[in-house]
Amino acid sequence: MKSTEFYDRNADAFVGDTVTTNMDAIYERFLPLVRTGGSILDAGCGSGRDTLAFVQRGYSVDAFDGSAEMARRASALTGISVKQMFFEELLHTSLERRYDAIWCCASLLHVKRDILPPVLAALLSTLEPGGVMYLSFKHGEVDRIKDGRWFTDLTEGSLEQLLPSTAQCRLLESWITGDQRPGRSDTWLNAIIRSSTL
Repeated sequence: MKSTEFYDRNADAFVGDTVTTNMDAIYERFLPLVRTGGSILDAGCGSGRDTLAFVQRGYSVDAFDGSAEMARRASALTGISVKQMFFEELLHTSLERRYDAIWCCASLLHVKRDILPPVLAALLSTLEPGGVMYLSFKHGEVDRIKDGRWFTDLTEGSLEQLLPSTAQCRLLESWITGDQRPGRSDTWLNAIIRSSTL
């Protein structure tokens, strides 16, 4: 079973649980690195919460999600056409546009560890030179299935081991946060990376 099947079945509950989560503290670290009015790809956009925030701030935003139900709800929330697409499709299909920034909030964690490097490289290839990418994973070293969803957890060390294999980027910063959703105790690894300017 794909992780997206969980979101197709539980879309209403997931949207309700995440769409109002305050992400301002992370936006304040990410958006100053993106040119005013620049282009952002929200990769694995979920409810569309962050897509909407970026649109409201004047950015040009594209978005996709692997779950057809989440893509439908994100389209309704944001007013843009959110594409249904899996990360793995990036290994065989090129996106039509290059972006100033990519936002991968709690989305790449559903990609299995062995294909994370090529997926990450494919995403980086869609960035303009010097563009930035935000990504977040649950903090840990475990590959696991929970509620039918695959999770690849990363630590600072395993993230740093992952990045050199792409050779297209450098780590700008990484930091640990608690879960912003009420009643959750998960710890998150956050990172911002910059694509090569060469």
